[in-house]
Amino acid sequence: MLTVNRFDGYDCPGCAWPDPDDHRSSFEFCENGAKAFATEATRKRVTPDDLRELSVNELSKLTDMELDKMGRITNPLFLRDGSEHYEEIDWESAFQIIASSISKSENPDDNVFYTSGRASNEAAFLWGTLARQIGTNNLPDCSNMCHESSGVALSGSIGIGKGTVKLSCFEEADLILVIGQNPGTNHPRMLTALAACKENGG
Repeated sequence: MLTVNRFDGYDCPGCAWPDPDDHRSSFEFCENGAKAFATEATRKRVTPDDLRELSVNELSKLTDMELDKMGRITNPLFLRDGSEHYEEIDWESAFQIIASSISKSENPDDNVFYTSGRASNEAAFLWGTLARQIGTNNLPDCSNMCHESSGVALSGSIGIGKGTVKLSCFEEADLILVIGQNPGTNHPRMLTALAACKENGG
């Protein structure tokens, strides 16, 4: 973990907080970042046999942490109408089910092509090309879950739905207003920028 977000280390998949250009603290990650890395690096696997023992109702009662600790899914799974258990299917069957569902939609915009904000440019390009070939640009990603509300508010107030400053602006600010969160628990990586601001007289 000491190499996370360091110059010679790894980018954390936990959030989009920018990395300082000139210096990095000893701990450039937060609790959620550590959890994200643990989940990504796990060698545990959830096999179809494991899931046959747990009903959908039982799975729904597990916490995020409990689900993470089970490990990664190894095969395509399908929940048939009326069934309480996922069953293993092969990849060809999985793609046929997806294609059939898309072809039955009356409006291309009824389909949502959800993806990860951490996907590579190449993967995102191919995913977007597929969606537009079908006739929609309905391409949300995990960033929407985090920033949809702030994006709408910013668009309505300043005309753009994202930040208009650089990380270095925090260090040079005279006043920083933090509303609705506690950086120490909600966004501890921000503390480095706040400390730099204080050291500079802010």
